[in-house]
Amino acid sequence: MIKTTFKKVFDIRDGELKTALLMQSYIFLIIATLLIIKPTVNSIFISDLGADSLPLAYLMVAISAIITSYIYSRATEEFSLKTIIKFTLVFSIITLLILGVLLHLNLIHGWILYTFYTGVAIYAVLATSQFWVLANMVFNIREAKRLFGFIGSGAIIGGIFGGYLTTLLAPYIGNENLIFIAVFFLFCCFPILSIIWKEKVSVLNTFKQKKRIQTTSERPFKLIRSSKHLTFLALVIGIGVITARLVDFQFSDFAAKKIKDSEELTSFFGFWLSTFNVISLCLQLFLTRKIVGVWGVGFSLILLPLIILLGALLFLVVPELWVIILLKATDGSLKQSVNRSAMELLSLPLPYQLKKQTKSFIDVVVDSVATGIAGCILIFLIKGLHVPEKFLMGFIIVLTLIWTYFVIKVRKEYFLSFRRNLDNLDAENKRKRKEVSKSSFLMGMKNVFNNGTEKEILFMLSKVKEIKDDRLAAFIRPLIAHPSHKIKAEAIRNFYFFNNESIAIEIKKLLEINDENVVLASLEYLLKHAENNETLIFDIFLDHPNKFIADVALLCLSKEARGNSTLKDKYDFSTRVEKKLSEIEFVSDQTEKETQIVKLLDIIGYGDHKEGYSLISGNLNNPNIKVRNHAIKAAGYTMHEEFIDRLLEFIEDKLYRPQIITALLNYGPAIMESLQLKIVDKNMSLSIRKLLPQVIAAFKSQQSVNVLFSVFINSDDLAIRIESLKALSNLKSEKSELAFDKNKIAKLILEECKLYDVTLNAMHTQIIMHYFKKKKLKHALSEKEIDARESLMELLERRLDAGLERIFKLLELKYSKKDIQIAYQGILSEEQEKRTNAIEFLDILLNPKLKNVLIPIVEASILDTSSEEVIEMINKNKVTEMDCFTSILKGRDLKLKLAVLYLIQQIADAKYLPILETLIENNDSKVQGFARDAMDKISSQELLK
Repeated sequence: MIKTTFKKVFDIRDGELKTALLMQSYIFLIIATLLIIKPTVNSIFISDLGADSLPLAYLMVAISAIITSYIYSRATEEFSLKTIIKFTLVFSIITLLILGVLLHLNLIHGWILYTFYTGVAIYAVLATSQFWVLANMVFNIREAKRLFGFIGSGAIIGGIFGGYLTTLLAPYIGNENLIFIAVFFLFCCFPILSIIWKEKVSVLNTFKQKKRIQTTSERPFKLIRSSKHLTFLALVIGIGVITARLVDFQFSDFAAKKIKDSEELTSFFGFWLSTFNVISLCLQLFLTRKIVGVWGVGFSLILLPLIILLGALLFLVVPELWVIILLKATDGSLKQSVNRSAMELLSLPLPYQLKKQTKSFIDVVVDSVATGIAGCILIFLIKGLHVPEKFLMGFIIVLTLIWTYFVIKVRKEYFLSFRRNLDNLDAENKRKRKEVSKSSFLMGMKNVFNNGTEKEILFMLSKVKEIKDDRLAAFIRPLIAHPSHKIKAEAIRNFYFFNNESIAIEIKKLLEINDENVVLASLEYLLKHAENNETLIFDIFLDHPNKFIADVALLCLSKEARGNSTLKDKYDFSTRVEKKLSEIEFVSDQTEKETQIVKLLDIIGYGDHKEGYSLISGNLNNPNIKVRNHAIKAAGYTMHEEFIDRLLEFIEDKLYRPQIITALLNYGPAIMESLQLKIVDKNMSLSIRKLLPQVIAAFKSQQSVNVLFSVFINSDDLAIRIESLKALSNLKSEKSELAFDKNKIAKLILEECKLYDVTLNAMHTQIIMHYFKKKKLKHALSEKEIDARESLMELLERRLDAGLERIFKLLELKYSKKDIQIAYQGILSEEQEKRTNAIEFLDILLNPKLKNVLIPIVEASILDTSSEEVIEMINKNKVTEMDCFTSILKGRDLKLKLAVLYLIQQIADAKYLPILETLIENNDSKVQGFARDAMDKISSQELLK
């Protein structure tokens, strides 16, 4: 009965309840611990050091948070999440035990209190952050959308329980014993973590684990600085934190003056922190959606600073503790309910990837820096100027006015961002359309739904899914009858998240439409609104007389049950799939057979049905384009390592390349490491390896940039290096927010210029040798030596062209791509005037250091080496042939090395023996062989002499 109720109320499916309860228990214990140790440490801190010491503590928290954030980010690169979480728990337990012992011995005073105060703040950030990273590994996207609300409620309940427990027990057992209760709670986290990891995380392969974590190495500060929207958003959050810290100081200061006993002060803090959580929960459940929905984003954001402003003004008239409690209650409750929801809505028009890259930075770093600023302000005002409380409250009033100003600014950017999104979506559409209303976000959405193009409506529907506001249901309902099947399906998927609107009658009619996307969305909706009785849906539709509906129902089951063995077993998923596989063998009509194969491929891929991998593998070579594309897609859905090489076999075919890249993208960013290893694997075809930078670039992330730079720097193959640069250049054009290290690029340009110079000297040397020996000195050259020299010259010429292209591709990463392309085309032009203008343009564009190195190279590249005047000029260069050969043989270009060694063999001069001897033990067998052949030829020539 209880289990059924849970499923009904919280939309929990079979096989999910145990994990959901474990995760909820875990966050309950983490937050309950926090609400025990936070009021305890705060009360001891204030009782011993006084509230005047809080400003310095704020500053220490900020500095510690930034340092910890750096160390933590490095640790995540070296250790698994489980190891890091266990270390955090163990360290926290040891720290709390030390705190408890010190309290019993009455030895906790002075700087030790600062250490523990800071430690509590760091614990709050790390423990909760680790929990949500773990949650993203445990649940896939579909599960997370349904379960995170239920799981997150454990944090609120934990906060209420921990605070009230502290209030009740502090006067009876003392602060020192409360700490040991917190230790017990943390010990309880270990078995829960072990069960969760064993049952839900360890069963995932590497790609699935890393994809769910979705780590990123983006530079969020640059992204925020480059976006007005994000800048104002960060300022609103930062000023809000500063104001909150000043209010918190006033709250702690007044409480300390009224309550002298540390146990009573702990009880006071515990009671009010829990009460603030209760108020926040009530607001979130009953008022937040109405306030945000009816009054809009702007008013919802201004509400918090407005009430704080009124409370601060009231304090100037009535300077009493109850006014401060009111202020603290306003901040503590509204910030976690109405204000948080409005802030989430505010970031809605931003691209999802951009939000993901900057959210943690804003939540953690901006919060920490703002806390430090608040500490500095308090140190200056309290410690330095000794201002009275009323003056500090006046400063809070000024901050609320600044806060309100930036709320207005960010609200303006909010609407501008929406307008830009719509303009970008339909820039080619020249008809006049109604724009998003400046005064009403909801009316703007309604205008798009009523008058927008298909692209505009689909874009806005994707944003509605992020809001999950039930009032929007009335605007979306008409879209279920829209002529476009794509819009129908997306409208239904939006209703999947609405709780107060049922469209079951309309949905059942849509099952008659012969469109897989619409029917699938319809079945997913019916599953959501089936009173949590999945059998009612799956038993009806899995065995539906309409075979099309039955097949789509099985596909729906495969998506719902992926990774959930309980759900698969309940509906006998494997047997159903095997039955479908066996039925295919008896289908005589080829077209019908291919249709069934396509459906089965999707089912096997989504459901990760390992017994069906052979069907995927077998159809990767299917001559039917549609079947092969679905096999490629299914292979990507499985995220299994065995399909990576198979997928890469077909990447050379332009017809299938987009589908291959999409399938590989499904493996998540972790596959970039695997692809990087394959790029250097010489057992794989070079024609395939050359295309891998394109796959890496398709992730369009900072990690893509970093990996491509690594490929360029470490690869010996020039074709792969140029493909890496092309991919980087395209990334820079498509994703302007990505960070490209200009100093690193400049260094690479200089290295390429040096390589070009070596190649150019080698080319010039061969020109001189060829010209003077053959024409001037009438030196008799063997046919083989002439052929060897001409082959080397031809190869060097190709290397010079490729080197120049690499230099200009690198320049595209440092300067405007358009400007560099114009200059490059001018350099390649056959018209002397264009070449001259291009060089002048580069002279203006480049910085002095690059200019001094690059311009001479560009000038040399356009010389006519066939003229005797140029040859005489080249001859003045004192670089010898021996020097050039030595430089090439020390380089990384295998073809050039072999060409030089072959030429040395034909020259057969004993002076080259010292060079050849160093290559006998070379890592490359071809180089060894050519070096030995050359030495043998020279030795035989010496014997003849």
